[in-house]
Amino acid sequence: MLINRAASTRTLALLTGLLLAGSLAGCDTAAHAEPRTFETEAAAALAQLDNVPVKGRAPKTGYSRDEFGPAWADVDRNGCDTRNDILARDLEGETFKPGTQDCVVLTGTLADRYTGTTINFVRGNTTSAAVQIDHIVALSDAWQKGARQLSADQRRQLANDPLNLMAADGRTNSAKGDKDAATWLPPNRTFRCEYVARQTAVKAKYQLWVTPAEHDAIAGILDSCM
Repeated sequence: MLINRAASTRTLALLTGLLLAGSLAGCDTAAHAEPRTFETEAAAALAQLDNVPVKGRAPKTGYSRDEFGPAWADVDRNGCDTRNDILARDLEGETFKPGTQDCVVLTGTLADRYTGTTINFVRGNTTSAAVQIDHIVALSDAWQKGARQLSADQRRQLANDPLNLMAADGRTNSAKGDKDAATWLPPNRTFRCEYVARQTAVKAKYQLWVTPAEHDAIAGILDSCM
């Protein structure tokens, strides 16, 4: 049961990513392994970026996390909250709390894509923060670039969309905060191509916009990845 549940979670997330953003595996790795496929995906991300509106950042007035619904809602109705769904998808060798129908992740190993390091996850009051679930497009950033005009249900979907979520090193996620691609990029350079492609896919899916500086930063990274 543990394997089946985790495998189904990963499969759903992979299909979502392939449909909406492509599976960019990082500039250096992909460029050597599958240059044609990678160039096609990078070009597709650039084309998608061209259809994302470019505007100035709106005020943060009225923003709160509550505007995006309860944290980690079970939007896919699989009986598990979104945080545990993403932990089950992104960790390897995960174990689950007995009696939770394989929902509550207790331990696992994260190959962290933001830093390129390996992190051992252990659920607990003093240990869980080592691995956090990052919104690739931060909710505050989304609010200032169109999400304020979305319906409450659309914002709830955005906050729990697997395309926009990833388990990450806690300290690095905290350092990122609500910065966009013009002001923050993953320290692990080989993940930057997929990172900005996923940001673009999320903004296109939810009809958000990018600032001029953000657009140029994303376009520059994708150009360098082709």
